[in-house]
Amino acid sequence: KVDWRRWRQESKEEKKKWKELKLLKKLEKQRMRELEEQQAQTQEEQKEDRGRRHTLSVALPGSILNNAQSLELRTYLAGQIGRACAIFCVDEIVVFDETGEDVRTVEGDFEGIGRKGKACVQLARILQYLEWEHQHLQLPHHMRMDEESEYREGIVLDRPAKPGKGSLVNCGMRKEVRIDKQLNPGLRVTVRLEKPQNPEAKVRKGTVVSSQHPREASGLYWGYSVRLASCLSEYPQRFSELGHTPGHSGLEAGVDVDPNLKVTDPSVLFDFYANTCPSQGSRTIRTEVGLMALGVLAGPKHSV
Repeated sequence: KVDWRRWRQESKEEKKKWKELKLLKKLEKQRMRELEEQQAQTQEEQKEDRGRRHTLSVALPGSILNNAQSLELRTYLAGQIGRACAIFCVDEIVVFDETGEDVRTVEGDFEGIGRKGKACVQLARILQYLEWEHQHLQLPHHMRMDEESEYREGIVLDRPAKPGKGSLVNCGMRKEVRIDKQLNPGLRVTVRLEKPQNPEAKVRKGTVVSSQHPREASGLYWGYSVRLASCLSEYPQRFSELGHTPGHSGLEAGVDVDPNLKVTDPSVLFDFYANTCPSQGSRTIRTEVGLMALGVLAGPKHSV
């Protein structure tokens, strides 16, 4: 004989346990969802924290090349400058003229370099070449074909693009990259590669970003830009001196020919005027040596 009263009581208790279990599972799912959202927010904040908004610029007189006795040695000297700036994550190199030649651009016809003259243009062009493609510097965007990276430098190809499709870019990988814009062939661009990528696709997908984006968003050092200034005062930052005579003629000569400066003592132009080698054994300190000494003294995260 069935005890219906007992059966109903047990059934009610089973249903209550089932509801409690269901509620616990619902609460657990909600807790896991909140935890995932917190982790995603933390990761996004950490990603933002990796960015670097400040930049480091170095101003150099083009006349430092006049210390070299041949065109080959000039090129080697410029390479040493580029190497030092890359090691200490310099974002901009300003080449200023201390002789009054009023050099402003590296564009246009270039008729070669003699023993003297046009040193600013030559230094700027060699530095640009090194930054763009020379493996001597080993910059983060000097990557091998199969290296994985969120960002790549590339050249827009001269290929016809269908309406609504972006240009193709050669980023030095096995596959070309389809970007989100149509740009002129031959243009250098910084590309952020989309994730995930379809491994079966003929091309990869990417988005064009500014050359500062890898630094600002991810804190990556992405090479330096080069700018010419016709005189010392065109360099818009406050100055920090590497030593007493960084150029061929020294800062005194640069101050003398600068029409915008009304001072004779170059030290008054600087927030910090340092001799990086106070007990030096040589009569002068060359700029490429001064750059390395200053970088070592300041440390990788503290630049003067």
